[in-house]
Formats: sequence, structure tokens, C-alpha cells
Amino acid sequence: MNDILIQNGRVIDPARGFDKVADVAIARGKIVQVGKVAGKAKQVVDAKGKIVCPGLIDTHVHCREPGHEEEETIATAAAAAVAGGFTTICAMPNTHPPMDDEAAVQYVLQRAAEANLARVFPIGCITKAREGKELAEIGMMLAAGAVAFSDDGDGVASTAVMYRALQYAGMLGVTLMQHCQDPDLAAGDMNSGAVAVRLGLGGIASAGEELMLQRDLVLAERTGSPYHVLHVSAAGSVELIRQAKARGVNVTAEATPHHLLLTDAACAGYDPVYKVDPPLRGAADVEAVRAGVADGTIDCLATDHAPHAAEEKELEFGLAPRGMLSLECAIGLYVQALIQTRLLDWPALIAKMTISPARVIGKNIPALAPGAVADVTVIDPKKRWTVRSARFRSKSRNCPYEGWKLQGKALATIVGGQIKFIG
Repeated sequence: MNDILIQNGRVIDPARGFDKVADVAIARGKIVQVGKVAGKAKQVVDAKGKIVCPGLIDTHVHCREPGHEEEETIATAAAAAVAGGFTTICAMPNTHPPMDDEAAVQYVLQRAAEANLARVFPIGCITKAREGKELAEIGMMLAAGAVAFSDDGDGVASTAVMYRALQYAGMLGVTLMQHCQDPDLAAGDMNSGAVAVRLGLGGIASAGEELMLQRDLVLAERTGSPYHVLHVSAAGSVELIRQAKARGVNVTAEATPHHLLLTDAACAGYDPVYKVDPPLRGAADVEAVRAGVADGTIDCLATDHAPHAAEEKELEFGLAPRGMLSLECAIGLYVQALIQTRLLDWPALIAKMTISPARVIGKNIPALAPGAVADVTVIDPKKRWTVRSARFRSKSRNCPYEGWKLQGKALATIVGGQIKFIG
């Protein structure tokens, strides 16, 4: 007898080019059969009219633990993940203290195991204490279970340090993830432009993103090391990545829901929920990021889930922290930005949330094939629903999509052959 039988769903497995109505049988934590499955199961999931795909992966999540457990914990982030259809998330290292040694990596893995929800893979720091001066113990963190390295929240400003980091990462075959922002051009609260001038707020020019990216692409080309661009926000950055890929540079990139859907015009009411890093850009930048996703310049979709306590986000715009939530509504947001605009179809969207992120973090490509680990997401592509952050499993509520009417939602999330969420 199978443990779980998912019946009559549209099974989309980009890794195998499989897209058919079929059943998926799961037993002992593994996929045992895909096709017409006879026999009984302990639990049956009716997936008629639904999409069944490999478990979704988000490479960019801020779990806030240790240090800011009032905003989020590894357990609540994992709960939010499975509610959003994600079987795997990557925990960013800008915690307090930063995740810059093997003990910190082991702590995240232990807390994730205790939560027993989504898989949580640690991203270690590139430099000690994220200060950008001295390389952290990348090799030891990798051995402890880190899957990539970043100083996210800050870019590595020193060219010499970044060059050494890329050389070292290249020897280990691990990806460096860069928050591209020249610190000399980072002062400000929102995108530099007419809206910022009208509001009297300091602007952050896209040139700061492009300058650090351009430098790093030169270094990545020289070293051949894997290099990943976090939360691409600017049209110029998309073009730089496109040109670098054409030259054969080992570069990947990600886009967030907010840089696909929101512009700096959202800041017009001084609501800090729209304050994010990098900032919301202009309409031309949004269109360029969408085009980059559509043509493959941008490989992955990632939320940059960044929880903040209500009392922090209720400060005036200039004092409020940067960041927003979307982990639990990401599927519907991607549908609006990419499916409904016909920039991607469902197989292409799922590939950017499974195959591409797995490659970035050096994990096996997820697939729905006999013998594969049973990490599975079931999506209702026609489900219409309204975003209500009060219902989120996250501890925070700083979601800019409150009240949005979306289409597309996770129906069930299965991790290691166990149902962790069912809607």
C-alpha cells in the first residue's frame, strides 16, 4: 500500500519534460510510480484540475533567527514556506550574530530539523561578521551544511576581498550570492527619480547596483567561479547579465515578486511597507526585469522574504527598516506577473522555481520520477483568493499585497513523503 496517492493531476516535471494528467504514488518518502496507479493508499489527494510538480525552492528567505525571533523564527519561516507551496528555503546569514561559522550553520540545521516542516538550508557569510574585510571560514561552513555564501543586506565592497572570495569559492565549487549595491551610492530611502524628489526622500540610484555588478562580472569571468545576483531590480543590470551570459560567464540571477509587480509610485503615500532593498524602481525597470525572466537572462524566482515587527514598520518612512513579505502568496504573484501576461507558461514558471534554484545551491535537480525524494507541491491554478496577512503563518505582517485578489495557490505541500500543508 502506498502512503500517499495524488490522483488525476496535471503532472509537470520540467526536469524530465513531463506534462501529462497522471497519478503520483508515494511510499517510504520516495516517489514510487507516476502514471495510472492502481491500488490503495493511506491518504489520497484529489488533484483533478490541479498542477502537481516537484517541490518549490526559494533561495532567498530571511528567517531572522538567531537575534530577531520577535520577527520570525526558523520554525515560523518553515511554516510560512509550506503554506506557500515551498518544500525548501535557504536562510540568509544577516542574523544577529551573523551566520559566519560552522556552529551557526549547524544551529540553523538543528532548528529546521526540530520544526520538521520545510527543508531549510543555510547560506553562510562571505566575510566575517558581514564586515567585508576578512573572508569567513567558507570551507568549514560548507562542510557543516551551508549551500552558498552571501553578505546579503550589504554587498562586498572591496574588490580585493571579492576577488579572493570568488577564487576560493571556485576551488570549492560553491556559489557566491551578491547583494549588488555600491555603498557610496546607497544613502537614501527609495529609488532615485521624480517620485523621490516629489516626496522629499533621498534617492538610491540604480547605478549603484550596476557598478558593483559590472565589477563582479569581470571578476567572475576572470575566475570562472559561480556567481549569483540577488534580487535584480534595474534594467541596466538585466542587460549586463544578458551580455555576460553571452560571453560565457558563470552567472545566474534571481527576481522577486516586488520587482516584477511594484514600482516606486507605490511609495507615494509614505507607507513604509513599500520600503525595500534594493528599492522599488520605475516602470521601465519592472518591464526589463520581466523580460529578463522571460528570455532566461534571470534564472530563478525568489521572494526575499524579509519579516519586520509591526512597531518597526510603523515608523516614518526614513526610519523604517527595509523589507517585505511574500512567501505565502508568491505563487499567485508570479501568476499575475508572468503567467497572466503570457511571458511564461506553467512548465517554464515551475522550472524557475525548482530546477534553476537547485542548480544555484548545488542540490540534486528535483523531479517526479520513481526513486526520487518525495518533495511535491500541488497547486490550484484557478483558485481565486484575497491576501490577508492576518492569516499568515509568518510572525510578521509587513506584506505590501494586503487585499490583493490573486489567482493560484498551493493546495498541498509534501516534504519527504509527509504532507506538511493541505489547504
